[in-house]
Amino acid sequence: MPSIHKEEIPKELLDYIGPVQQITYPSQGCTSRVAILESKHASYIVKHATGEQFANWLKKEAMILTILMKTSIAAPEIFKLVYSEENQDCWVLMEYIEGMTLRKALTASTNEAERLDLLYQFGKILRKLHNTPCPDELITEQSWLNVMLEDAENNLRHYNVDGSEELLHELQRKRPKEQKQTLIHGDFTIDNVMVHNGKVTTIIDWSGGAFGDPRYDVSLAIRPKPNAFEKDTDKAVFFKGYGEQLVSDEEYWYFAEGLYEFF
Repeated sequence: MPSIHKEEIPKELLDYIGPVQQITYPSQGCTSRVAILESKHASYIVKHATGEQFANWLKKEAMILTILMKTSIAAPEIFKLVYSEENQDCWVLMEYIEGMTLRKALTASTNEAERLDLLYQFGKILRKLHNTPCPDELITEQSWLNVMLEDAENNLRHYNVDGSEELLHELQRKRPKEQKQTLIHGDFTIDNVMVHNGKVTTIIDWSGGAFGDPRYDVSLAIRPKPNAFEKDTDKAVFFKGYGEQLVSDEEYWYFAEGLYEFF
């Protein structure tokens, strides 16, 4: 994905920042371009997405982060949003969070006790999120899972996804019993949690935030990755931090290896 250049950043964002002294580039995702802008007094994150799907996801993230500013959730502050429905283009200016992703912290760790402590904190911050009262603006009468299955079908029809028609039909047939809905992140992975000075500090990338099924967050959290959740010990430590083992093996498959394939 090409880098963001100062010349293309909307004037509204540059006016807010002031003179930009340096631009650097963190790891780029698949849906947005990201840059770190440094001014004389502060650093900022700017994100840019184009196309109907990705621009709407970024716009939704900005909306959710604005709502979360009224809660105790550790999430970036939003400063500016520039969105064009006609051009399917979205720019967001937000708070820069110091540190590295949990994935990078786990990879860099050379101490097993410290690595396990990070996984414990990972579970603990997720439990805090799920225990946070969901803001009224995100609460709907609809079943989150019904909406997700409808969105999965729409994504299968219109976008490039990993899921298949057969998998979607299986998910529709084998849906788990309803779980009490809570505030959820919607993409709670080791790439979307920040670590600074050995502490899990902040949750980023909130486009999937919703009043939904907490088993989805837990299932995505414990997906095996290099240096994380490749051993049962890692899961045990995570669930100790979370406070309970919320998902069965069948539920894990449904959410992490089934539903997530369409998003």
